[in-house]
Amino acid sequence: MDLKDIAILDAEDVARWAPYADLVDALAAGHLEAEPAMRRVVYGPDGADENFMALPAWFQGEAIGVKLVTIFPHNTAAGLPTVQALVVLFDGATGEPMALIDGTELTYRKTACDSALGSRLLSRDDSSTLLMVGAGGLSRHLIAAHRAVRPSIERVLVWNRTRARADEVVGEIGHDVTGAVVDDLERAVGEADIISTATMTIEPVVQGKWVRPGTHLDLVGAYLPDRREIDDDVVLRSEIFVDSRLSTLTEGGDLVIPIRAGLIDESAVLADLYELCSGRHPGRSGPDAITMFENGGGGHLDAMAARHVLHASRRSSVSRPD
Repeated sequence: MDLKDIAILDAEDVARWAPYADLVDALAAGHLEAEPAMRRVVYGPDGADENFMALPAWFQGEAIGVKLVTIFPHNTAAGLPTVQALVVLFDGATGEPMALIDGTELTYRKTACDSALGSRLLSRDDSSTLLMVGAGGLSRHLIAAHRAVRPSIERVLVWNRTRARADEVVGEIGHDVTGAVVDDLERAVGEADIISTATMTIEPVVQGKWVRPGTHLDLVGAYLPDRREIDDDVVLRSEIFVDSRLSTLTEGGDLVIPIRAGLIDESAVLADLYELCSGRHPGRSGPDAITMFENGGGGHLDAMAARHVLHASRRSSVSRPD
């Protein structure tokens, strides 16, 4: 093995080769393939807020992707990303390493496009108001990805416990839509057509009694069993969809907590992205349905995104004139 043959793609490369609309299409196409063999390892020292995750996915005969990611919530105070990662891509036919990719930028874009794919399949076509709950590093990507699949969005509302960070996010939205910071979360939830949450909270911030019929909820932040962004009422009122049952039914508190409490069982999940993308499930039942999409992630999504970035960079190198 010659290390010079391994493609090394940094954050700028990922941003260049994975514009949101293109990556959403790549994830949709990936869900029409056979499901890969997957594992999910999440752990950390007892009592610590920090976590380490290893997410391998094996697409037999084509590619093996492994994401190594750290989640350090207190990094925000030091001006560092809370999520940092590397993705390694191997050839699925020979086992040779093919690429080492900046996993932080890839994670942001993959996560946002995972949510956007869910929205494209589940939210109403005429959705015009997006509410972003949380103003961390992922929020900017979620807003951009949702807008990429729903050009009908005319207004973006941002709520965050620390208003200054919400002001920063709104300031970066652009002038082609109306952006506003909101302090009254209940009112904002009642006005939104799409609600995206990325908060890492333990106590629910969105209450079901606030949500109006026809709303789509995109839930991203509850990545551990003790974290929860929505209350029981949201779960009971919603048609429930997930990106992957492996992550959302074993790790994400939005579903794990009500399942353990006996409020619902696993059959409450109507479909995952494989079933939605293939058309095996039609999605929302009607315009007044409340749809809930739990974004739990998974190594298969990171591998799909990494393949897309690597192939796009290779195509550019081949087509570039000498």
